[in-house]
Amino acid sequence: MTFGRLLKSFGLVSLAGALGVPQICEAQDSSGNQSWNSSSQQGSPGGSLNPTRTKETYTDANGHVVDRTSVEALGPDGRYVPYSDIEKESHRINETTIRTVERVFGRDADGHRTLIQQRQEESRSLPGGEQKVTRTVSNPDADGALEVVQRELEDSKQIGAGVRVTNTTVLTPNGSGGFSAAVRTEQRETKGSDGTVASKKSTLLSDGSGGWKLSEVRESTTKPDGQGSSKDERVLRPDSAGDLAVVEHTVSKQAPTGTGEQRETTETYSTNVPGVAGDGSLQLVQRATTVQRTTSGGGQRTVRQVEQARPGEVSDGLQVTQEAIDIVRPGGSGTADQSRVILTPDSDGRLRQVWIDTGKTDNPAAIKVDTKISKKPQ
Repeated sequence: MTFGRLLKSFGLVSLAGALGVPQICEAQDSSGNQSWNSSSQQGSPGGSLNPTRTKETYTDANGHVVDRTSVEALGPDGRYVPYSDIEKESHRINETTIRTVERVFGRDADGHRTLIQQRQEESRSLPGGEQKVTRTVSNPDADGALEVVQRELEDSKQIGAGVRVTNTTVLTPNGSGGFSAAVRTEQRETKGSDGTVASKKSTLLSDGSGGWKLSEVRESTTKPDGQGSSKDERVLRPDSAGDLAVVEHTVSKQAPTGTGEQRETTETYSTNVPGVAGDGSLQLVQRATTVQRTTSGGGQRTVRQVEQARPGEVSDGLQVTQEAIDIVRPGGSGTADQSRVILTPDSDGRLRQVWIDTGKTDNPAAIKVDTKISKKPQ
């Protein structure tokens, strides 16, 4: 839903992209003409959180995409007032280059719209399957002029059959008016003839003297498993002796059930157990289960439940800490009704609604619900 996307947009500039967190600003390469609108309202049943409402408009004219999201919050006088805006524009510069600019606006003390941050991405496709991407993040200075606070350079190459290497460098201001490399990632992805995908991503941090220090390695293997798929991922970091040690292990499985549902389960094992002094061993700390099914009338219902260990009480096993229910129902005149309910346990352990998001959209992607269970790995 659009509100979740909005929450992501308010993160301060960081090195998240280089460390593996998906970027908000993505290049789009679409063709044809289409437009759609979405509107939703968010609030808590008990009124503990201030209600908001969100509107999104999307237009695509032959690859020139404009996506606007506006959020209003309930003011002290009981009326909704503008709170924030996100404007994202993507267009093709030439046959090989796509540029995307995203601007995030807030409101000052007087209610005037103020630019908070601008993100720009330029993607170029080169011969042989190579792709170069430049991303910049800019914040306004004291005078309101945009100042680049982060630059990211990505180079992705196909070096063999089924083998792709992606190198990314994040540069930050060095205090002398220029930029210096702060983070570097090296990723190698190999696709096998049987559908297996193996990936290894190393993250290195600058030591400030021109050298690099290995900070983290992520290894994963995704493979077909009948009508579903499975994924095994390990995170390794240097220990006190400088040797790489596994600090997190995630196992995911996705498959259709005999009742026509699609189920995905992800279990996370970690050496970092809340409230417990670590001994270096991996322990189960979280399980996330997502069940998706088609409802009568061609709608879709998705339930995601998260279980976690209570801090300091690992021996008690995992306890449900959150449940999110998403429902999409095709409406009339080419629209769809959407709703999301988030529940958390109260002091007695019973799940209670803490957040509700309801809305309507004529986005074709939301209206068209796939009633067949996918036979391909997701």
